[in-house]
Amino acid sequence: MGKKILVTGGTGYIGSHTVVELQQAGYEVVIVDNLSNSSADVLEGITRITGKRPIFDKLDCADAEAMNALFKKHNFDGIIHFAASKAVGESVQKPLMYYRNNLVSLINLLELMPKYNVKGIVFSSSCTVYGEPDANPIDENALIKPAESPYGNTKQINEEIIQDFVHSGAPIKSIILRYFNPIGAHPSAEIGELPIGVPQNLVPYITQTGIGIRKQLSVFGDDYNTPDGSCIRDFINVVDLAKAHVISIDRMLGGKSEQPVEIFNLGTGTGLSVLELIKVFEEVSGKPLNYKIVSRREGDIEQIWAQPDRANNVLGWKAKETIEDTMASAWKWQQRLKEKGVM
Repeated sequence: MGKKILVTGGTGYIGSHTVVELQQAGYEVVIVDNLSNSSADVLEGITRITGKRPIFDKLDCADAEAMNALFKKHNFDGIIHFAASKAVGESVQKPLMYYRNNLVSLINLLELMPKYNVKGIVFSSSCTVYGEPDANPIDENALIKPAESPYGNTKQINEEIIQDFVHSGAPIKSIILRYFNPIGAHPSAEIGELPIGVPQNLVPYITQTGIGIRKQLSVFGDDYNTPDGSCIRDFINVVDLAKAHVISIDRMLGGKSEQPVEIFNLGTGTGLSVLELIKVFEEVSGKPLNYKIVSRREGDIEQIWAQPDRANNVLGWKAKETIEDTMASAWKWQQRLKEKGVM
């Protein structure tokens, strides 16, 4: 039997792709998710890809008693913590919900780790911790700026909680992964990004517009100081991203971590504008996209992309998928959803 990994938020977008990679690498996976922003149907897709159904418990990580019972039942070797509320706009409207959910969930896990002898936790962080960068590409030593939203602030605070806990002498290790912009779907089209309601993220909105669910895509601003006036981001394939979590777990559990807490940027190292991404979608799908330029959106960063050298050289991870293949996988997933009558 392989080592047992707890994946919180494991039926979500990045979580589900990571579960696939973990199972294919021989790990035994236990998923906990409260299904507030995902569906248990995702388990079927994971099972079809890997031939193995992960153990699943519908639990809320903010529920300390339920989590203690879970740790008592399983002998976890490591944790990958995805579970969090994650909509920037909603966090501005409901800050206390975000602080309670995102901070208490992590604190519960950290308290349980020494008690049950769990050695390592991989934390799902975000490039939002950098705010509007002074220069691109941005590396891990860049200044952490005041967060633009309560959501972004929970990522910053959670990073500090982990570092403070480890610094206090807690017998655990952690790897913090700062993602740039995950997009795409598993090449099998068995799992992918499935937003509930109107998508908050760009690519599902593009594919839903392409297939006719949305009438029109709004591009927020064409007057930024970028080559085509639209915002620039570092779009990373979700399967590439998932593989970095497996490498991180291997590293921690294999005793290869150089520091008790290690931080890595996960990005391609290349910035792509919103209008360039739309053009790639039109090329791979063969469909012209109905979009219009509208005014800028509050809180949007003009341009940011990763300096991924540390992840490449220290972690031994590199983004490999092309942007064309990534957008093609997102389109294939959207077509599969239509076939299944999901949307």
